[in-house]
Amino acid sequence: MVEFDEFITIMRRLRKECPWDKEQTHETLKKHFIEEAYEALDAIDRKNFDDLKGELGDVALQVAFHSIIAEEEKIFTIEEVFTTINEKLIRRHPHIYGDAVINNGAEQIALWDKIKMSEGRISVLEGIPNHYPALMKAEKVQKKAAKVGFEWKEKEDVWKKVEEELSELQSAIASGNKAHTYEEFGDVLFSLVNYARFIDVNPEESLHSTIQKFTSRFQYIEKKLLEQGKDIHQTSLEEMDVLWNEAKGK
Repeated sequence: MVEFDEFITIMRRLRKECPWDKEQTHETLKKHFIEEAYEALDAIDRKNFDDLKGELGDVALQVAFHSIIAEEEKIFTIEEVFTTINEKLIRRHPHIYGDAVINNGAEQIALWDKIKMSEGRISVLEGIPNHYPALMKAEKVQKKAAKVGFEWKEKEDVWKKVEEELSELQSAIASGNKAHTYEEFGDVLFSLVNYARFIDVNPEESLHSTIQKFTSRFQYIEKKLLEQGKDIHQTSLEEMDVLWNEAKGK
């Protein structure tokens, strides 16, 4: 593809001639990779496909950037990046490129997991990135464990576990043991993520939605106070609460 070749040519030139680009390493670019991915997700949520087109380009830029740095360090080339993914796609779809037969998506996932284990993984929990957001990572860990039968049978039992963890958190808080409280709070979150799976709720997206709702209501308070000529720093909680309830009503 001409456009792709031009893109790589541009990136290689920037790496050689642009002061900022020349200074970058795999480590310094990590945060940008994550930021660009989240910006692409935001465009999808907003259903703004013009923005998505640009954001996908920014994600591709990160892939190219890391590949070119690796080329300079003689570790691998960008061609090898695509050779590797091509081989992986073919290897993991034997029902398309081989003789395997599957009848539905569930069978596809089971086959995919078997292939991953055959590629040298020791644990079914391998392959979950450390940089995942915690709620997303918790859900992923639980789903992988569930695939081999390590799973609650009924959602009522899962909720009992949530209540048990809440009780243990309250006891830890009462004890004044900070380390124990820290641990028990994590247990509460983990059990809530587990329950979310049983009621078909995506915990990451659910919390994100609540954050957006809070942000919208709080910004309503700020807007109204500004219209009234008031300083939010000098406004009482009672006044803000009235406006908060107005925002909820809207």
